Amino acid sequence: MKVVGLTGGIGSGKSTVSKMFLELGVPVYNSDERAKKLMNTSAEIKNQIIAFLGEESYHEEKLNRAYIAKKVFNDTTLLAQLNAIVHPVVREDFLKWTGEQEYCYVIQETALLFENNAQHLYDSIILVTAPKEERISRVVRRDNGTREQVIARMNNQMDDEEKLNLSDFVIENIDIERTRSIVLQVHAAIITDC
Repeated sequence: MKVVGLTGGIGSGKSTVSKMFLELGVPVYNSDERAKKLMNTSAEIKNQIIAFLGEESYHEEKLNRAYIAKKVFNDTTLLAQLNAIVHPVVREDFLKWTGEQEYCYVIQETALLFENNAQHLYDSIILVTAPKEERISRVVRRDNGTREQVIARMNNQMDDEEKLNLSDFVIENIDIERTRSIVLQVHAAIITDC
């Protein structure tokens, strides 16, 4: 079974592209969603986060996302330490999930694939891109946040230009029908190698 990484900067449309692959029958593991779930259900993660960021990290047994975001998104050291707690557990969960799949390839959607220097873990990598201003407006609308908050999060991610040379496939996600057409091409290319 081939393991394909799907990545892209915040607001690029990774989830949109992932849904298109799901519609084709490809199993997709959404690392962000699974991480959020594991941060609420894994005693191992919960205890480490509380020890690291304090009791306020959880409110009524649920992850206090606003508190954690405020603490880590403007501090790259704290963000790296948080990722060091969460990512190994997500990786273990992904490997278990992969073992349960029966398709010829699976996709792991992960925002920080290159930032975590994890490209060696994949047979192929798909990069989803969109113009910076489009990405900012998408995230402001989606998260009901501010432009400054989005830019702060973008600053924790590698530029698309750096990611292009490290990727096997690039899907520019501006026009939905054009995106769907590229997804079909990528899917055909990957399935040929299965």
